[in-house]
Amino acid sequence: MVAGATMHTFTVQLADVDRGVYDELALRVARHPSETDAYMLTRVLAYCLEFEEGIAFSEGISSTDEPAVLVRDLTGRLIAWIEVGAPDAARLHYGSKLADRTTVYTHRDPAKVMASWAGKQIHQAESITLHSFDPGFVDAAVAELERRNTMTLSITERQLYLELNGVALTSAVHDHQLE
Repeated sequence: MVAGATMHTFTVQLADVDRGVYDELALRVARHPSETDAYMLTRVLAYCLEFEEGIAFSEGISSTDEPAVLVRDLTGRLIAWIEVGAPDAARLHYGSKLADRTTVYTHRDPAKVMASWAGKQIHQAESITLHSFDPGFVDAAVAELERRNTMTLSITERQLYLELNGVALTSAVHDHQLE
C-alpha cells in the first residue's frame, strides 16, 4: 500500500444473473492520493462485474506494468487484463498481447475515451470491449461513498442495480467495441 493511501472497505452481496455468479465479497481497497473516488468506485464495479476465480486488484495507480484489475489462472498465467478509466492505446496494446482477454471500464464519456485510441495501433483491438455506465451514475454513487461501505450489486440483462449504503441506483452497462 502506498503511503498516504486511504483504505475503503466494501461488503458486497453480488448477484450477477447474466453470468450465474452469486457471492459475498469483502474488499479492502486502497485509494491512492492521486486517484479520484470515481476511479476507485469504477475499479470496484469492474472487479464485481468481472468476478471469477483468480481475480485481484493490482498494486493500483502506481503500478505501470499491470492493469487496475487482473485475473490469473491457477498457474499464474494472466488471462484477463481489466483497465479502468481512460488508459492510453499503448497500454491496451501491451495488455492485449499479455492476456487472453482485455477490457476497459470507464466512468468517463466513452466517445472521448475511444476517440483517444483512434488511429493508434492496439493488438487485437476488435476483441477489446469498453464498458460504460449511464451519465451521472458513478457520480451519484460516489456521493454515497464512505470509508466502510455495504453494497448489493445485481446484474440482469446488462442492467445494473446498485444499493450503496442504503441508497438505490440503477444503470445499464453499455458495451462499446473498438474498431
